[in-house]
Amino acid sequence: MSKKWVVVAKGADYNKIAKDHNISPYLARIIRNRGAVTDEEIDMFLNGDVSSMHDPHLMKDMENAVSITGDAIEAQIPIRIVGDYDIDGVCASYILKKGIISAGGVADVRLPERVRDGYGINEKIIREAAADGIELIITCDNGIAAGDATDLAVSLGISVIVTDHHEVPFEEADGKKRYILPSADAVVDPKREDCPYPFSGICGAMVAYKFISCLYELPGIGEAVAGKDGLMREFLSFAAFATVGDIMELVDENRIAVKAGLEVLNSTSNVGMKALIDATGLKSGSITAYHIGFILGPCINASGRLETADAALELFFESSYDDALSSARELVRINESRKNMTNAFSERAILTAAEQYPDDRVLVLYIPQCHESLAGIVAGRLREHFWRPSIVLTDDMDGNIKGSGRSVEGYNMFEELSKVKDMFTRFGGHMMAAGLSMNAGRADELRRRLNENCTLTDEDLTEKMKIDIPLPVGYADERFTEELSALEPFGVGNPRPLFAEKDVPVRSVSLVGRDRKIVKVILEGKDASGKVRPVEAVCFDDPKRVYSDLSEKKTLSVLYQAGFNEYNGRRTVQLVIKDYM
Repeated sequence: MSKKWVVVAKGADYNKIAKDHNISPYLARIIRNRGAVTDEEIDMFLNGDVSSMHDPHLMKDMENAVSITGDAIEAQIPIRIVGDYDIDGVCASYILKKGIISAGGVADVRLPERVRDGYGINEKIIREAAADGIELIITCDNGIAAGDATDLAVSLGISVIVTDHHEVPFEEADGKKRYILPSADAVVDPKREDCPYPFSGICGAMVAYKFISCLYELPGIGEAVAGKDGLMREFLSFAAFATVGDIMELVDENRIAVKAGLEVLNSTSNVGMKALIDATGLKSGSITAYHIGFILGPCINASGRLETADAALELFFESSYDDALSSARELVRINESRKNMTNAFSERAILTAAEQYPDDRVLVLYIPQCHESLAGIVAGRLREHFWRPSIVLTDDMDGNIKGSGRSVEGYNMFEELSKVKDMFTRFGGHMMAAGLSMNAGRADELRRRLNENCTLTDEDLTEKMKIDIPLPVGYADERFTEELSALEPFGVGNPRPLFAEKDVPVRSVSLVGRDRKIVKVILEGKDASGKVRPVEAVCFDDPKRVYSDLSEKKTLSVLYQAGFNEYNGRRTVQLVIKDYM
């Protein structure tokens, strides 16, 4: 896979921005690179709080949805929440169930089982609800593509409210798209074409959070909720948890939500969340978006991948710490098993792609033995390794095929799959990821048709390493690095800034760490005054290869991030090398 270093240059008067907002021109440039243009957007990026988030009442059908729910609560009509088996669906289900019950309503949750039920609401779930006397179903993190299931519910006398954040299905004719909404009593989805909500990039749990916030404004409902403000803070922390775990971009109000949610999460009163933090060996008070994305979140996702997501949801409702800790440790164990299986199938997929499909621009691999819940993760590994849109297909319980895909910039996976939707019995997703089901024996046909339709160029298939500022390594001192903390939390859409310098003198290269798996490089840098000083940098990539590459180099062109290393109570600036030439 080739990589290309690209300097991001979005042109602005950085000195003016710096003066107006009391920041350095360096920080001004980075914030501009993150898409903030106006003074209001820059101020929101730097100083935004929960009060800066968008008005949930702007969402299409929100008023109708909360009105129906409020009436059901007052009439004690049983409500069933139908969620999803991933972190977003679990968190959204938690928010809705606890939110409704705290308002005096009667509610339970049905989470589909990935293998037995498949994604989202379906005929079986509808008929179960009817048999149980359910009169209102509220979906979360699914439902926008469930037209047939919604029609069945309506025919059985069940009211349906859809809350979702996925793309709306469409039909295309004469170059025009006709969007198809389910026939629900209310459809709350910021991706609706007719939804005036100003930011469509929120996750399902965030939609649920906003739904409950509107519900609590209803006369007679909000007054009945004990500790409403504390509940809403807790719900925000779960929405933030899902925002990171579901890989939403940390821009606009998502960044505000995660920043505020992390504060709540770090002193959480939720017994299950506290137990999960403890079971993973983390410490409350120091949880970051990284910990959610790579340690805590995968434990919730693993439950729904290899077993059922019910255990994860039940964890968050647990009141006994000892019981919660036991459950959390089981989720950690399941996640370890998931990681081992994922690594094995990823290695196999990468080898197969390299040997059999070296020229394909869209990778479509049929791996029948792969657990279907792992297909999306393996597709993500393929995408990262080859920088190609990647789809992994596997057998389902009925002998047909299920698959998950992950994409790259410039390839809208949902729209590309829509062009061949005649192949699928079911599919859905968004620009960067999708899921599908189809009849057996059609894997090769899907690979052929997607590649025939593909218009990606060599340039599109070259990973872009986006440099925020060409900056001498010596400039990255403690003051500069400390200022970068104003950009947190980091994540998709708001990555840690990347800097670069060419031809930096190398003083020494060594292998360090307990297992000598970290390459430590001492570079010779010059600070802003021209003074020469040693600059410590580390690289966490393949240590043997990197050490071999760098040990003979006298100078190095380096792409790096700046951060702090804390050891034995001492904090020093440490650069992390992300690429080099």
